[in-house]
Amino acid sequence: MTIQILPPDLVARIAAGEVVERPASVVKELIENAIDAGATDIRVECVDGGKRLIRVSDNGCGIRAAEVALAFAHHATSKLRSADDLAAIHTLGFRGEALASIASVAQVTCHTRHAEESSGTLLRLDNGRIVAEDRIGRAPGTTMTVEHLFARVPARLKFLRSNATERAHIDGLVARYALAYPAIRFALTHDGRVGFQSSGRGDLREVLVAVYGAEAAARMVAVEAPPDSPGVRVWGYVGLPDLDHANRSKIFLFVNGRPVQDAKLGYAVIQAYHTLLRANRYPVAVVLIALPAEAVDVNVHPAKAEVRFRDPDAVFSVVQRAVRRALLDNLKPPEPPSVLSASLSAALAQAQREPPSIQMAQPPAQPALSGSQTWARVGIPPASQRAEPSSAGQAQPSAAPAPSALPALRILGQLAQTYILAEGPEGLYLIDQHAAHERVLWERLMAQHELGEVHSQALLDPVAVTLPPDSAALLEAHLETLRGVGFEVEPFGGQTFLVRSVPALMIQDDIAAALREIVADLEMGDAVLRRELEAKVLKRVCKRMAIKAGRVLSMAEMQALVRDLEACESPRTCPHGRPTMIHVGLRQLEREFGRLG
Repeated sequence: MTIQILPPDLVARIAAGEVVERPASVVKELIENAIDAGATDIRVECVDGGKRLIRVSDNGCGIRAAEVALAFAHHATSKLRSADDLAAIHTLGFRGEALASIASVAQVTCHTRHAEESSGTLLRLDNGRIVAEDRIGRAPGTTMTVEHLFARVPARLKFLRSNATERAHIDGLVARYALAYPAIRFALTHDGRVGFQSSGRGDLREVLVAVYGAEAAARMVAVEAPPDSPGVRVWGYVGLPDLDHANRSKIFLFVNGRPVQDAKLGYAVIQAYHTLLRANRYPVAVVLIALPAEAVDVNVHPAKAEVRFRDPDAVFSVVQRAVRRALLDNLKPPEPPSVLSASLSAALAQAQREPPSIQMAQPPAQPALSGSQTWARVGIPPASQRAEPSSAGQAQPSAAPAPSALPALRILGQLAQTYILAEGPEGLYLIDQHAAHERVLWERLMAQHELGEVHSQALLDPVAVTLPPDSAALLEAHLETLRGVGFEVEPFGGQTFLVRSVPALMIQDDIAAALREIVADLEMGDAVLRRELEAKVLKRVCKRMAIKAGRVLSMAEMQALVRDLEACESPRTCPHGRPTMIHVGLRQLEREFGRLG
């Protein structure tokens, strides 16, 4: 093979891949140019998720007529003059690659007028080549229109996701810049419909309401760096522990006004919640950091999303302490025992009469089935619809067990209000009541789903739920999927949705919290087919509605749950693959007690 120099247009398209990954990358570069130009009003319009059209308009200082064409040349920028400037970058853009990269893979039209000039300039480019240039009249500022992104680069075009997915990326991006710059008014429309807008009045709390909704914003508290942190300023808002998320995607970090991805900073925020969050949950946080430009290196990656700190440990410490202090200052003290629920008070009284860790069965008398309506709601039929247990407390199987089925079990009691103790012919079984109930609900819901009969219940009053812009776009793309599993959700304007019906199982659940968790599951992006998405939603329903650890169960409730678990096709794991039980065999017990020679 012969070595040769690639033609300039091919070099430009290859280089563009480092800067322009998807439509959101274009929006990011154009917004940063607008901010650097001093804009106070930035409007973003998109069609077909940005694939067909992206238009970003601003009221910044504009581009001088003599420099418009030069702005689209490679490595042309007004933000650097020498290598020394790289040591202290004060602008968002500085590489001089963005406009040239965008123009090399799309059709671009630039309308601009510099504030000191009396007329503006129109420049059109087609995949890097200038095709028209004229003088025009317009107000100071710039409008960049990017059309048919990657149309002539089919290898790149085919890797773009659906319009809804690309829209979600754009929505999340615009929301992050609105949070970083509350004094700038942002407006975003998709296919002619307003998706997001901020006031531009400089109040970060107002932007939180626009991004997260009033309910979620009310559960976020202000962060300020402690006074003993010279050289580093930290501020923003973080959610109280009850405003959590299923993944890290709602931790927004900004360094000198730049949205960044920094694993160590994210870990600092998570560490500040140590012992305050539930397992496998993550905080909602907007944390802004300002420090001298020479103390941070932003010239790490072409996308400018990564940074390096001169003293990363110091920044980590300030962020962690600031967030932790904000949380501890705003957490309510635990409620005193006098206001505990009656059921928990009764459980505490019973624990004082019995051994502290195990509640043993008291045959032959059986306690009344407390809370039968609630129990039936989460999938266990009332006592009148169940076969009576034997006097020994043994659940009776309805048919010969399959090879993977459980043996007949005799309930002994409850351990730590979390595990059901049962005796079988092969030894002792410890059954996780939450995981077991998840399995029971999962198989019932899936059976209904296969028959197209997932029972849905209309809400007396529809529940309004406001989501962040990217989450709202994702939910809107999957409304039909939710309808297939018993949810009726409809857009209510902007980022707000009305929930009108839910699976009957969830009728008394916190509907808003449930919907947010379902959207967080969809954001994970590991399910593609509709059937996979529906299964993922049903798993979340089961997880929310299964009985939790810490709930005291009566003998009748334990017997009913174990009987239903025995009837399951896969009784030994929950829908997420976690074991429902641990078996301690008789031979193992005999070894532990030294009975085996």
